[in-house]
Amino acid sequence: MKNPIQLTINIVLALAVAGLYFLHFNQKPVAPAIATDKSTAVLASPELNTADTTAAAPAEAASTVAAAETPAPAASNDGKIVYVESGKMLDGYQGMKDARRAFEAKARGWENQNQKLIANFRSAVEAYQKQAPTLTAEQRAATEQKLQAQQQESGQAQQRIQAQAQEEEAKLTQTVLESVNKKVQAYGKSHGYKLILIAAPSGTIAYGQKDLDITEPVLAYLNAEYRKK
Repeated sequence: MKNPIQLTINIVLALAVAGLYFLHFNQKPVAPAIATDKSTAVLASPELNTADTTAAAPAEAASTVAAAETPAPAASNDGKIVYVESGKMLDGYQGMKDARRAFEAKARGWENQNQKLIANFRSAVEAYQKQAPTLTAEQRAATEQKLQAQQQESGQAQQRIQAQAQEEEAKLTQTVLESVNKKVQAYGKSHGYKLILIAAPSGTIAYGQKDLDITEPVLAYLNAEYRKK
């Protein structure tokens, strides 16, 4: 028969490990660019994360909204290749900020569910510890078997929560990416650019002249279009 205290340590530690998956929400991987047609390459962005963001757009971005909403003559940029900084653009895009906040709210609910599972199991183990000295060997065996079944059920519930979180994150991310891709493609066509490249930490672009960086006007355009919703 297992020592009740040792059983407690083993089971509670096993449950606590499941809570580590919430660290996943703080990761920020970067995906490569996606070519949507023969003339314009647009963005595949980082996944959603729960890093704290503010809704205020940079002052300099706000000053370019009018210019972004009024397309320049296509001939002035005909065949020109430019780039945008993916991290800067997505961090400043209000649509991404709103999606992150929505995901954070759901993540808090999932975390609460996870904590309840751990608390309920811990209470059951503590109750068993108090009763163990007065129980017969058969009663202890039966109670430990119930605790092991509860542990298994809790683990399965945590796996379902994690799967739900990952599915919801992917869904929100894809929705934002599709919107950004369409808007950047429309911006590129209206301004006559031949190609819009993505500068990302992964090293997609090693070097680019600053006059080819159109991140600010594109960001202003994205936010202006988003506010029209």
